Amino acid sequence: MRGRVTALATLAVAVVLVTTGVALVAQQRSVLIEQLDEAIAADADRLVDELGTSPTAADLVIAGDDDAVAQLMTPSGDVVASSPSLAVTSPLGEIPDGVGDVFATSSSIGTDDVMYRVLSRLVPAADGRTFVIHIASPRDDIDETVGALVVSLSATVPIVTGVLAMLIWVLVGRTLRPVERIRAEVAEIGRSGLDRRVPRPPGRDEIARLATTMNEMLDRLEVSMRQQQRFVADASHELRTPLTRIRSELEVELSHPAIHVDADGSDPATLRSMLEEVEALQRLIDDLLVLARGDESDDIDARRPVDLDDVLLDEVRSLRRTGVAIDVSHVSGAQVVGNRDQLRRIVRNVLDNAVRHASASVTVSLSERRDTITLAVADDGPGIPADRQHVIFERFGRVDESRSLSLGGTGLGLAIARDLVERHAGTIAVDAEYTLGARFVVTLPKPCLPG
Repeated sequence: MRGRVTALATLAVAVVLVTTGVALVAQQRSVLIEQLDEAIAADADRLVDELGTSPTAADLVIAGDDDAVAQLMTPSGDVVASSPSLAVTSPLGEIPDGVGDVFATSSSIGTDDVMYRVLSRLVPAADGRTFVIHIASPRDDIDETVGALVVSLSATVPIVTGVLAMLIWVLVGRTLRPVERIRAEVAEIGRSGLDRRVPRPPGRDEIARLATTMNEMLDRLEVSMRQQQRFVADASHELRTPLTRIRSELEVELSHPAIHVDADGSDPATLRSMLEEVEALQRLIDDLLVLARGDESDDIDARRPVDLDDVLLDEVRSLRRTGVAIDVSHVSGAQVVGNRDQLRRIVRNVLDNAVRHASASVTVSLSERRDTITLAVADDGPGIPADRQHVIFERFGRVDESRSLSLGGTGLGLAIARDLVERHAGTIAVDAEYTLGARFVVTLPKPCLPG
């Protein structure tokens, strides 16, 4: 905006200055020519008063102006007398149609390319005859004066335009500085900073009113966000208590097979199905709690150096009981700076997704590069279609119903993982070139540790 305003204002100033300069040159030329015409008319008055009945060339000498010339001729076009310095013998101007002075501009009078201003007038003689007198005076002084003015304006207008452009740039910058501060503050305000407000400049101008309006909007947004977070957290907490009791009771029932067995000696299928549904609900509630807490302000003090390989191996050990082979031979030491609980949640969600969708095995790799740490988790499952890979990172996003619901997925695990990865200034994506199943790649910045 600053550049556009400066450019438009500079263009407008340049147009005004050029238009003014052209008008000034035209006015200056008109004034000087008018003054020259008055001087020529005065010379004509003196010559007419001094003419006798038989005028000669000596009578047509204009005193005080060596460059001015005069010519006396009959209405039929015959030259009666001319100034001694006049080099041409042809008529200097046209024959006037009536009484009054006629002015014209001619370049065919002198030997040089000098423009002349020519006056033509009908002059009645004392003997009743009528003559035509032409008086011409060079206008080179006018052309030189106007030319000097044009040169001066040609140098002055660009300089003045440049100075005004710089002045406009500075003034617009100072005017928009509060807007830039507001923009910078808004850019820093995220879900974790809704308690921040934009600076309000003093005064009651448009920018001050804009800042006030934005702060009022942030107030409403913060209240709405807090209410949403409180609702999700409260609802999740309220749901966890009865679900925990139901799960505990089901587990107790299933832990006494002598009391509840079918005819063939197996555990009741209904109780086990109910337990699986309760566990799925508990996972969903846990994910909702993570989302609710994740939308709140991040605890910067909780960020510490974390050995990501230790976190990864702990999670792998807890998942080996699922029966899926997990290859960790490509895991090397890697340390990041972040929230340990959130990093554990990232690893758990990505691993859990791979284990649930794998046919037989999962391959995990962890490596360090110069500036990044890369965690890759690959499974040998059915894979993810290219046109659906963006969906899995959305909240409650699923590739298809059979791939998620039947396997116990909530549709929140990868969305939570992406949110937490982004909070650690990293990225998570599906490897589009991997064709043996699905492969997720998590990239985190390598910490700059002292020493």
